[in-house]
Amino acid sequence: MAGRKVLAIVLAGGEGKRLMPLTLDRAKPAVPFGGSYRLIDFALSNLVNAGFLRVCVLTQYKSHSLDRHIALTWRMSSMLGNYVTPVPAQQRLGKQWFLGSADAIYQSMNLINDERPDHIVVFGADHVYRMDASQMVDAHIASSAGVTVAGIRVPRAEADQFGVIATAADGATIADFLEKPVDPPGLPDSPEESFASMGNYVFTTEVLVDALRRDADAAGSRHDMGGDIIPMLVADGAAEVYDFRDNHVPGSLPRDTDYWRDVGTLASYHEAHLDLVSVEPTFNLYNTQWPIFTSHPQLPGAKLVEKSSVDESIVCAGSIVSGATIRRSVIGTHAYVSAYATIQRSVIMDGVKVGRGARIRNAIIDKYVVVPDRFRIGIDAEADRAAGFTVTDEGITVLAKGQQIPGEYTGA
Repeated sequence: MAGRKVLAIVLAGGEGKRLMPLTLDRAKPAVPFGGSYRLIDFALSNLVNAGFLRVCVLTQYKSHSLDRHIALTWRMSSMLGNYVTPVPAQQRLGKQWFLGSADAIYQSMNLINDERPDHIVVFGADHVYRMDASQMVDAHIASSAGVTVAGIRVPRAEADQFGVIATAADGATIADFLEKPVDPPGLPDSPEESFASMGNYVFTTEVLVDALRRDADAAGSRHDMGGDIIPMLVADGAAEVYDFRDNHVPGSLPRDTDYWRDVGTLASYHEAHLDLVSVEPTFNLYNTQWPIFTSHPQLPGAKLVEKSSVDESIVCAGSIVSGATIRRSVIGTHAYVSAYATIQRSVIMDGVKVGRGARIRNAIIDKYVVVPDRFRIGIDAEADRAAGFTVTDEGITVLAKGQQIPGEYTGA
């Protein structure tokens, strides 16, 4: 990769409708994750750890908290010309917002013209994983492809949930790009597996620029990277797949080497948190050789008092657990859990106050919610719906940021 100039673009403009009500007040990439992080921190950490230090984050919907997080957290060395910068929709090409992920880059062509990179890395902003993007760029350069698409092996029986990459007999050239196919194609070396697209791409610059211009003029295009640009380049014979299994991140353990989670639904978001908390977690946040970066508030360490019982859980800075029981849960910063409360299989975000004797199970509670004494959440789905809470088909109860609950809270 020596001598090659790379620009990274992170697509962070999605609405995240399937994560409502967590996205009522914020863009999907700004949704908190793992107690201390936001979803976008994973993509940015992967790029920065890989040595890509010029990063543009394209934002659009409800982007204030996302823009603020990037500006306050992701400060690079200006002396060396490095940056991570949010780029909001600017209507450079007319009175319209981004029409899709491809249009977002097309409307931001000034970024490419100013930087003049040899290659462009385009990553999504809302997946949880570790990946050394430099290895993918090296593979792209070695292949001489116009675009390289990251693919993760998934069971063929489950591949109909994803955009699927069909390869030629060589296992590398992309022969077709299929959106949630009914009969997903198997891999040449593993017929019961399929390649699901991870939404991460490496382009040779001139190939991407040409494709974006053609797409902008195409009638009926959705102007989407996965739905339009990649199929166009597949038809040109210019696309290859990068097998995520070949990516080796320092400090990874066998159980999380090829971990990748699309947290686009409330159920997958909840399940991904449970991947973090076991003794041997499916995804290990404690890998210091490939850290996930973020900004941490100036708070003291978590405090557990009055014979609290906490097991297989993460409790973040500034939180106090006072005589409560917590199992397989993630507690964010500056939360307070009162005596005799029980929390199981739940995600409790920053500033939440849980009253004395409250019971919370299979729930996601966004910031600053106050749970009254002896209140029940996630115990009775019909009662939760009657109270105005969101309840998923999987039985997960979700409360929005600051959502009011009738009742009196008497904790600290």
